[in-house]
Amino acid sequence: MLKGLAITPPVLGRISIGKIIEKNGKRLPEKDDQFTITSQVQGKNGWLLHPLNDELRKSQEDKLRSIPVRLLFNEPELNFRADYTLFDRQSGRPLCVGNGETCKRVTQDGMQSLSCPAPDACPLAKGGACKPYGRLNVLIGDDDPLGSFVFRTTGFNSIRTLAARLHYFQAISGNRLACLPLELRLRGKSTRQSHGTPIFYVDLTVRGGMDMAEALQVAKELDAKLQAAGFDQAALDEAARRGFGNGAFEDSEEDVGAIVEEFFTTPDATSTTQGEEPQPTTNSLAGKLNVLATQTN
Repeated sequence: MLKGLAITPPVLGRISIGKIIEKNGKRLPEKDDQFTITSQVQGKNGWLLHPLNDELRKSQEDKLRSIPVRLLFNEPELNFRADYTLFDRQSGRPLCVGNGETCKRVTQDGMQSLSCPAPDACPLAKGGACKPYGRLNVLIGDDDPLGSFVFRTTGFNSIRTLAARLHYFQAISGNRLACLPLELRLRGKSTRQSHGTPIFYVDLTVRGGMDMAEALQVAKELDAKLQAAGFDQAALDEAARRGFGNGAFEDSEEDVGAIVEEFFTTPDATSTTQGEEPQPTTNSLAGKLNVLATQTN
C-alpha cells in the first residue's frame, strides 16, 4: 500500500440531512427533516440523487426518514469513526485529528503526535475550528457487498447515539454486527436549549417490522451461511483496520471540497445550541457552527 494514504471503504454515495442552496451569492447548507441519498457525481445544482433515494422514498409517503442498512464490519470503530478534527478553512484539509487524549497534527516540522486537550481548552480550537466529526459507512441494498454509503456528521446527538448503538448491537449479537438487519432512522427531540423547537439526529435500530429476537436469528443464520461459503469476516475487519491505519488522516483531497461546503461556509445565520442539531429552516448550519464552538447537524 502507498504509505500515508488511508485505505477506506469504497463509497457509492452519500447520506445527508439536507442540501446546499444558493443564498445572497453564497452556497450554504440547508438542513431538512428527512434523509437524502446522493451519488458521487456533482452537477451544477449540487450532488445528483442516487436511484435508491427515489426508490426508498416511494414507500414512505415521499419523506425518507428511515433507511434499511447493514454494516461492513463486526468492529464498531471500523464502521463509525469519530474524532476531534481541526480543518484548514481555506483548503479543507485536516490539520489536527485527536481523541481527547492524543492527536496527530500537521506542524512546520511535519506530522507530530501530541497530547489532545478538549476543544474548549485547546488554543488552536478557538472560534469553533475544532469539532467532533464522525463518518459512518453502511450498506444499502445487495448490489455490492463491499460498496458503502457514507454519512458524515458533526452532531453530538448523532455521534453519541450511533457509537452506543453499535457497541450494544455488537455485544448482544455475539459479535455478528455485520450480519444484523438494521435501519438508519431520523429522530426528533426538543430540549430547553432549543427553546422547544425540534432538533434532529440519526439513530440506528433493528430493521422495521422485526423485533430483536427476529433480527438476532437472521444475523445468526446469515453468519452461518457466509461462513459456509468461505466468507472470512475477521480477515475483512483486519484488512480494514490496516487500511485505516495506513494514513495519518482518513479524508482524501477529493473529499475536502464537500467538507468545506457542508461545514465551513461563511455564516449569515443566527446561532443554535452547542451540541444540538438545528431545526430544518433556511438558517445555515455553517453560520451556527461559526457562532458557537461546536454547532452541529
